[in-house]
Amino acid sequence: MATLLVAPPAALDEQREAASEPQKVRKADIVAQAGVIAILLAVPTIMCIRAACVYDNDLWWHLRTGQWMLQHHAVPHVDSYSRMSAGKPWEAYSWLYELLTFQLFQRFGLVGIMCYSAAMVLAITVAFRRLTDRLQSDFTVVILLTFAGCFGLGHMLTPRPWLFTILFFVLEMDILMHARKTGQARQLLWLPVIFALWANTHIQFIYGLAALALALAESIATRWRIGETRLRAAWLGGALAASVAATVLNPYGLGIYRIVYNIARQPGGMNKISELSAIPFRDPTDYCVLLLALAAVGALAWSRRFQVFEVGLLAFGVVVSFRSQRDVWVVVTVAVAILASTITVQRKPPIRLGAIATTLAVVGAALLIFSWFRLMQVNNQRLGTMIAKVLPVDAVNEIRAKGYTGPLYNDFNWGGYLVWSLRLPVAIDGRGSFYGDANLDRSFATWNGNADWASDPQLANAGLVIGPVNAPLTQILQLDSHYKLVYKDKIAAVFVAQH
Repeated sequence: MATLLVAPPAALDEQREAASEPQKVRKADIVAQAGVIAILLAVPTIMCIRAACVYDNDLWWHLRTGQWMLQHHAVPHVDSYSRMSAGKPWEAYSWLYELLTFQLFQRFGLVGIMCYSAAMVLAITVAFRRLTDRLQSDFTVVILLTFAGCFGLGHMLTPRPWLFTILFFVLEMDILMHARKTGQARQLLWLPVIFALWANTHIQFIYGLAALALALAESIATRWRIGETRLRAAWLGGALAASVAATVLNPYGLGIYRIVYNIARQPGGMNKISELSAIPFRDPTDYCVLLLALAAVGALAWSRRFQVFEVGLLAFGVVVSFRSQRDVWVVVTVAVAILASTITVQRKPPIRLGAIATTLAVVGAALLIFSWFRLMQVNNQRLGTMIAKVLPVDAVNEIRAKGYTGPLYNDFNWGGYLVWSLRLPVAIDGRGSFYGDANLDRSFATWNGNADWASDPQLANAGLVIGPVNAPLTQILQLDSHYKLVYKDKIAAVFVAQH
């Protein structure tokens, strides 16, 4: 006779609790991870809002260009902002960015510009998190690498078109690293779409094409057992050809590559324009870039495999990023991708957030960012006050009130703001590659008070001079009888020529 054993009710409860314990722990882990991700996504954007860099010098001529395009329903083909280059061919290669930012400014003022920066930084952070998460199974490593990548870009979280470049490059690296690992070539179909947008927002899409060409070279090298990729050369060749074709879908067509060439052959500004100079290593952000680069080198050496794509791209990133701090996004992104793909510390099965949990994390990050906006009292009045502390706002108001007219002579840094605020042809502005090395050298020499300052033809023909109050040329003109000081504050000085 079979005997039926019945467990006591208390024993059954204990068994149910034991069976449900892993599920409870898993749910708790998912909630905790979603909360950490929400904070991770919010922090870089909060850093951007806290810096409130709406006083960026180049922002203003970009806004003026966006306004011009809306007024004329066309993109510019000749310059209309400067004295020396009026009528000279000029292409607004960031025209899509300029239209976007001007419309935000037109509707929301300076707050709209802050919203652009915040939205782009949030998108970049999300892209970094996706890049690392698809290459690395350890949650802690994903969080640390994502934050390190965003922190290393701290100096670039300003309302410039290069935010589009950073976003598109991270997305491209995500596609290439994952497709090379899995062989899923369908992901490459996104690349022409990315490059079509990239070529209409920022000129540095050329770096993205270089990365794609390197991936193609690796796939060809695998025939000789060099490199590691599951992508066929034909797939990558097609993706590269389609991406190059997509970049031509812009108002200037193939002329976009002539712009790239002209910028590349004028390196003189790298010694004079701060954003083009080498990394100064003066704050933690700079050392974070160095640490990421060194860690990536160490990770590749530790793997003891010659990885063509990773090694080649890291070498390229080191060269361009340490040559010019405006390009640090290259080495930062590449280093983060390499570290995410090589670090192995996982000791238990990873917990992957589902679509709902990920969405809630993004919503949570958005709420944190919005709360910080309110806490910091980000409004047009406060932002305008900040601008007046670094740009010649009061001096411009004085020039308008007194009706002073040009020809205008100004320094390089304020040219963009004067293009927007005075609507007079300027002597020079932030479009350094457009003016060329010779004109940049002449302007910097004059404002530095070099011995031949008076021979500057732009200054000699000027009727109105505005410059930083502490600039050497400003001190000289105060002692020169040919110039009358008509306004001076803690920021700027204004002179009228006495011809």
